[in-house]
Amino acid sequence: MLPRYGICLVKQLQDDAMPIYEYQCGDCGKIHEVLQRLGDDPIESCPACGKVVRRLVSAPNLNTGNYTSPTEAKYACISPTDEVAREKKLQRGYDSLRFPPGVKHGPEADH
Repeated sequence: MLPRYGICLVKQLQDDAMPIYEYQCGDCGKIHEVLQRLGDDPIESCPACGKVVRRLVSAPNLNTGNYTSPTEAKYACISPTDEVAREKKLQRGYDSLRFPPGVKHGPEADH
């Protein structure tokens, strides 16, 4: 089963399915990026010279929401109320934090 944020991502990919495909011309060598729907036929000729092109295999960009981190993408799919409830549940075991004694720097510091 996909985590909740995974379901959100899959739904968004289904709704906005317009991938960018890369094609390289066999004659002039230029690489073209083409925005196409999933059901569109691939292009067959180079827009620059008209010769035959081949589609390149490239890495997909699954960051459709333009998130800066996986955590941001995960929390974008839940309501603020659910986020607060989740954080409270995660922090139940932490009553207090203990910090080590401060470190003194400089000539007056004890050795």
